Amino acid sequence: MQIFEEMQSRGHESLTLLHHAPSGLKAALAVHSTVLGPAIAGVRLRPLDELEALRGALALSESLTLKAALAGLNYGGGACVLLLPDQGVDDPHAREALFRALGRQVRPLESRVVLTEDIGVTPADIAFVAQETPATLGVNTDTSSVTGYGVYRGMKAAARFALGSESMRGVRVAILGVGAVGRTLAEHLHREGARLTLADHRPERAQALADDLDGAAVVGTAELFDVPCDILAPCGYGHSIRSADVPRLQCRLIAGGEHHPLSRNGEAAVKEAGIVYMPDFAINAAGLIAAATALTPEQAAERVYGTVLRIGTVAEQYGKPPHVVARRMAERRIDLIGSLGTGTALQGRSA
Repeated sequence: MQIFEEMQSRGHESLTLLHHAPSGLKAALAVHSTVLGPAIAGVRLRPLDELEALRGALALSESLTLKAALAGLNYGGGACVLLLPDQGVDDPHAREALFRALGRQVRPLESRVVLTEDIGVTPADIAFVAQETPATLGVNTDTSSVTGYGVYRGMKAAARFALGSESMRGVRVAILGVGAVGRTLAEHLHREGARLTLADHRPERAQALADDLDGAAVVGTAELFDVPCDILAPCGYGHSIRSADVPRLQCRLIAGGEHHPLSRNGEAAVKEAGIVYMPDFAINAAGLIAAATALTPEQAAERVYGTVLRIGTVAEQYGKPPHVVARRMAERRIDLIGSLGTGTALQGRSA
């Protein structure tokens, strides 16, 4: 992996490696853009190797830039991917030390970066970060459940475009990944009468959820792409759908909570296959919106619904794929607001 080539191709501003030996902190902090304001950096904690952490930070930070811009927030995009310490984080004092070390390392960057929770990180962890730096968001927001509800509302708006109706009753939805976001999405879909197929890299987690949701089926992650369905909802860790897997897909719409489930080649492949893809940065923004504004979870989810509906309308009007339309909308806002020069945004307040 050629780091500088990767950064240049995506338009990143910086990539910083953070290290604090006593706490076990090893992290990659990527800042993609600060054109609209400080970069919101989702903090992830997962068992990854160094290369995976770097790639994840670069990809996630670009997605956050597009998400914030499309949501009308005065923030840029960043990402902070933590490697799991050798000693683990089961000891509460060790976990506190890890996240306070992160906050102290980020303190000199607080004019450019704001940290918030992502996979493997809780509001309590961000509260530890906040003891060392004010550059945090989401301490009092359960962003996973808000994101899951927003994905549900966004899925309904996308279904109007892709399936001809936003009703989920009887619609076959295959969910890949049933962590906090995927579980919340499944619960809302089940309540409306959707026919669910669940898969997770931890099969027992998918089975436990299916036991709670009468009628839900469980398959292995390797088999899910062969399941006939109307909607495939990736809610995993990223790049769940490889380009080589696209010919296997049995869905008409891809809409889920996962960041960057497809590569650029994958996006081209699903377009060629006639599958509608509503991109992650359009549909999974409710948690970010709620954390960054005074909006309620319901209001944040309705903003997602309205954004996805607008994307679908424009895509239909001009005959363009929704993922292309969404990216152009986000980039256009960045260009327009960026052209106003510095000092135009109210340092991270919502638009």
